[in-house]
Amino acid sequence: MIILLFGPPGSGKGTQARRIAEWLKVAPISTGEMLREEYQAGTELGLSTHLIISTGALVSDDVVNQLLLQRFDQPDGQGGFLLDGYPRTLQQAVFLDNLVAERGLGPMLILHLDVPAEVLIRRIEARRYCPVCHRTYNLRSRPPKHDTLCDDDGTPLIERRDDSAAVIAERLRAYEQMTRPIVDYYADRNYHRIDGNRPPAEITAELASILQPLAMLPQE
Repeated sequence: MIILLFGPPGSGKGTQARRIAEWLKVAPISTGEMLREEYQAGTELGLSTHLIISTGALVSDDVVNQLLLQRFDQPDGQGGFLLDGYPRTLQQAVFLDNLVAERGLGPMLILHLDVPAEVLIRRIEARRYCPVCHRTYNLRSRPPKHDTLCDDDGTPLIERRDDSAAVIAERLRAYEQMTRPIVDYYADRNYHRIDGNRPPAEITAELASILQPLAMLPQE
């Protein structure tokens, strides 16, 4: 089972990805998180791609595809994979199709969180991030319980460099230019558009209704 979770920056993919991965017992993969972990570890790959990410641009297809290939080889993917934010280009989509076909990893389910640009900008400007557990908060809609400390481990929350106003605009531009065509690429498959301009609980409920037949999830 392969689940693709699409949506622009700030659409709530991270929150929903964690819930889906727990429900279906699939391995969550966020190439963005993988690259940030490489940077925090001080690896050559992390250092070389950090500047690209911090400006809002996309890392090259070859680098991201290689990361994905290495992650697919890890043993926790026996139940399938949830891809958060990948593929981001048509070249990556073709690479994934070939990989799925070669390894017999289907079926593939596409979930698309769609949110207006003006809403995304407001969300991202208020977003804060735990550098330890990678949980994301929003100071307006989903604040931490205690000031700016992570609820899970008490770590001070930070604002990511790629959440600044200038970088937000560039990230949204890159998404529209390069990632939107992927939605068209998958439109005639098992594709579901979800209105992401709603409370997270409502979005979760709609996702559960889509996934219920697939995994026999208990209704809440």
